Amino acid sequence: MNKYSYKNLNVYQDAKSLVVDVYKLLKLFPIEEKYALCDQIRRAVISITSNIAEGMNRMSDKEKAHFLGFAYASMMEVDSQLDVSVDLGYITKEQYNTIEEKVDGIARQLSALRSKYKE
Repeated sequence: MNKYSYKNLNVYQDAKSLVVDVYKLLKLFPIEEKYALCDQIRRAVISITSNIAEGMNRMSDKEKAHFLGFAYASMMEVDSQLDVSVDLGYITKEQYNTIEEKVDGIARQLSALRSKYKE
């Protein structure tokens, strides 16, 4: 059992797996994107797990829902940027589709958890 309850959430575990997958993908990007698009994607993807952790440790349900909303928004930012990366030829459509499947699952989990705290 983890000391901090957010670590036990499936959505946190799935988001953490997404971080690892995205970091691996970013190694395929051209060097000129290292401090541009890659940096932006890295900040956004790590923000997902960070906001889940921060939100779940807030006292009020309203604050929990608020941070889960930030996590969702960061995930959509990552999805958008990787979609553009396909068009730029940095990753394949298949690589993007694999990430998008994970994003879809995490999005459903975040939405359900956020709804729980908004009630």
